[in-house]
Amino acid sequence: MNRSARAFWLRSPGHGEVRELTLPEPAEDEVVVRSLWSGISRGTETLVFRGGVPASQHAVMRAPFQEGDFPGPVKYGYLNVGVVEEGPAELTGRTVFCLYPHQTRYVVPVSAVTVVPDNVPAERAVLAGTVETAVNALWDAAPLVGDRIAVVGGGMVGCSVAALLARFPGVRVQLVDADPARASVAEALGVGFATPERALGDCDLVVHASATEQGLARSLELLRAEGTVIELSWYGDRRVALPLGEAFHSRRLTVRGSQVGTVSPARANRSYADRLALALDLLADPALDALVTGESAFEDLPEVMPRLASGEIPALCHRVRYDKSA
Repeated sequence: MNRSARAFWLRSPGHGEVRELTLPEPAEDEVVVRSLWSGISRGTETLVFRGGVPASQHAVMRAPFQEGDFPGPVKYGYLNVGVVEEGPAELTGRTVFCLYPHQTRYVVPVSAVTVVPDNVPAERAVLAGTVETAVNALWDAAPLVGDRIAVVGGGMVGCSVAALLARFPGVRVQLVDADPARASVAEALGVGFATPERALGDCDLVVHASATEQGLARSLELLRAEGTVIELSWYGDRRVALPLGEAFHSRRLTVRGSQVGTVSPARANRSYADRLALALDLLADPALDALVTGESAFEDLPEVMPRLASGEIPALCHRVRYDKSA
């Protein structure tokens, strides 16, 4: 079998390159996967690309199969879909999802791959890691039938949360973003849309995912008395001022952090594998294709990543395509 592979590395903040490598021989409990697609989660991966991971979070932010260390050189990424070329008979030829960086082929333990359901296209399955984050956030948030909910921040995570909330009966869901162009994504997902100044208030729950100080402040303003903000934003090395004066205490508001690195305590009986399998099942919904807003070839990543990081290429999930002969 072909043991050559190519991987995308962040050489130093703002500078990426493709490196050649030779794969190790797989052990009995390992598989060789040939990448079909990978996804770039614009928020986290461009923060890594810019060198914005604070030293205190280097260990927390490590991806499962990361090589190297922040700020670089580092091989980083966690949204990969491929086909098993070698491994147990029940997996050989199957399409799988793995939390692996951008690389043409790789060797991982059998336990690291999850079979993509037959009714989920491989190109959509790159969203599994982000939908998994949304699942965990909603386990933390515990929305109820009839709730009034705003999702502030129409990035990849915020849109994933809104897409899942659209399935809850009797819930008023509004996606809130400063970019009016996100209205078309909200429509595709089946939820309402508003710019921050026009957002509906009196919310029981606000999920904040804009990674901006202004977005968090607006999230608090949108709550009813005793409402809750679920904070999903990752600010990296930036400090954020939070308006805890005025009516924050008299209205008894709550700000609660949620992060996919730990399974929500509300579902402590579920494993990471259970959560990921659920996310893949949810991706049978074609409406989620709206979260993929761009595509490029693997070989172009050294030129594409700086443009994603600068905002020149606006994106939710940017999909990476792999040559079948790679």
